Amino acid sequence: MRHPPRLTALLAGAAVMAASTALAVVGTASGAAAAPVCTVEYSVTNQWTGGFQGALTVTNHSTALNGWSLGFSFPAGQQVSQGWGGKWTQSGAAVTVANESWNAQLGTGAKVTTGFIASWTGANTAPAAFTLGGVACDVDGPTTPPTTTPPTTPPTTPPTSQPPTPVTGAPELSVTGNTFTDQNGAVRRLLGVNRSGGEFMCVQGYGIWDGPVDDASVKAIADWKANTVRIPLNEECWLGLDNIKPEYRGAPYVGAVKDLVAKVLAHGMTPVVELHWSHGQYTGNSAGCADVHASCQKPMPNARYTPAFWTSVADTFKHDKRVVFDLFNEPYPDRATATATQAWTCWRDGGTCPGIGYEVAGMQDLVDAVRATGAKNLILVPGLAYSNDLSQWLTYRPTDPAANLAAAWHVYNFNTCSTETCWNDTLAPVAAQVPLLAGEIGENTCGHAFIDRVMKWFDDRGLSYLGWTWNTWNCNSGPALISSYDGTPTAFGIGLRDHLRAVNP
Repeated sequence: MRHPPRLTALLAGAAVMAASTALAVVGTASGAAAAPVCTVEYSVTNQWTGGFQGALTVTNHSTALNGWSLGFSFPAGQQVSQGWGGKWTQSGAAVTVANESWNAQLGTGAKVTTGFIASWTGANTAPAAFTLGGVACDVDGPTTPPTTTPPTTPPTTPPTSQPPTPVTGAPELSVTGNTFTDQNGAVRRLLGVNRSGGEFMCVQGYGIWDGPVDDASVKAIADWKANTVRIPLNEECWLGLDNIKPEYRGAPYVGAVKDLVAKVLAHGMTPVVELHWSHGQYTGNSAGCADVHASCQKPMPNARYTPAFWTSVADTFKHDKRVVFDLFNEPYPDRATATATQAWTCWRDGGTCPGIGYEVAGMQDLVDAVRATGAKNLILVPGLAYSNDLSQWLTYRPTDPAANLAAAWHVYNFNTCSTETCWNDTLAPVAAQVPLLAGEIGENTCGHAFIDRVMKWFDDRGLSYLGWTWNTWNCNSGPALISSYDGTPTAFGIGLRDHLRAVNP
């Protein structure tokens, strides 16, 4: 997020297949030959007392479809509470899963997978029949979970296992499939706020933080039921460059950051340390400033200082996997370069990038710098267009030897990708493969109607988000969640606070 000129004042099914069960369903049109219309694989991937996670994989054996709808009925009162990979609805026992915009095309022989979480009592009997586009599917195979119990023994319910218990306090986060998980394997969501100040106060010569960062002010964040705090940083202040006042650079700055990270952890929240402002002169399209120093958002990290910044930050926090690394706030090489291919190549590989007058450090360079220290911490990698574009993130994503990489995205009501259609088209495919964190959500209306929509879309898919920002600014000049560091919310902040308390009680 840009600043005013002077800112004043769901379960991981792949890992728990022990309770899985499969069901093949073959459909043919009435009176047709034996060629099946579809095959449906139904599985219970994990089950615990009162609840379970399931998956459906549909293979289309008929003509190509542009839009599909799968129907079935639960025979034992199961109720879906959450679904993904499709639009889930349930009326009584009848369940319908319709395509999303991004997976509407289902060619001949193509497959689509959806998943869900549901409740059950008594028995968790599998559905007996499915329809695809209203065409009935005949059952070919068992309709209940297989059992090794001898036939003379009365039927029993499927074996159950409790879901992993989340660790207490801030977790050591890892990537499992497309979810964040903790040391126990429990799925975690990052829900919270940004605490701006560390990126601009030092370079402007006013201090290190904008407002208090004492224990009371951090506790006020936790009282909103936030579990994550993103902390924007300035590379020149961290590295101690001599254009920064001595009292705000190097050891004093690093010490202040470590102290805030410790306070966030002490209140059971995850600290996300993030590089916000960096060195490098850029005066091209959408430039935030003409200054070579780290006094505004630059289009990309620089090869001169940024790898050194991340080497130092990773060395500082590598022994505590509870700390998350967010590589770069809001890249925008797309504003400087002529084509999307150039922009995404610059984003990943760095070097000499068209339209940018300094040597660029690409996202792969920064991942390499972090991992070279031995740090295994979770790394967040943003997209293009001020982190609002993830359209080719999967194609160009960096390689991580630690396999602990997730996607970061930002959205405000004034961004290009600010509609559910765009989110379905560009975010959902990414979130289907890797964890996704909206590192900044906000709006400049001083209300919360827009972020309410964002949070619902993310909640429906079990994704993570952080509000911008825990600062007492006039929200007309930048979204501000609070009017006082005791946690008094603005009208905008009320929306985030009340929602966090509802979803993270």
